[in-house]
Amino acid sequence: MASTTFSGPVTSTNGFIGAITGNITGNVTGNVTGNVTGNVTGNVTGNVTGIVFGTVQALSGAGAVNITTAVTALTTTGASQALTLANGAAGQFKTIVHTVDGGSAVLTPTTAIGFTTITFTNVGDTVQLFYSSTGWAVIGSKGVTIA
Repeated sequence: MASTTFSGPVTSTNGFIGAITGNITGNVTGNVTGNVTGNVTGNVTGNVTGIVFGTVQALSGAGAVNITTAVTALTTTGASQALTLANGAAGQFKTIVHTVDGGSAVLTPTTAIGFTTITFTNVGDTVQLFYSSTGWAVIGSKGVTIA
């Protein structure tokens, strides 16, 4: 079939084969096989096979670790800098990596499970957190002090 342009709802009983170029607005139910290049806004529910890349928050000094990126690269610029982390969404993962050492930082999440603070002192100090309906839980760490 030659290139076809649709306007309005489109339904396929046998699926679409080949490249889809342009924007898809609305819900996609079923499987997507192949590469997705561009932005996905909204939730992905189900299995994801392959590598998922996202943006990285570059945080320098004290401040808020965001909940809109999966990874925060932390640059410390003084001693015991205060970091905060708001509540996330159930099922959310957050990784924080100390990438440039100019001191130390102490992370205090709004709601934490089994800890109060996480201290980053050296380059490479890393923590991976998971947010459940009851707060942030540490699921992995390297070098940080969890108190």
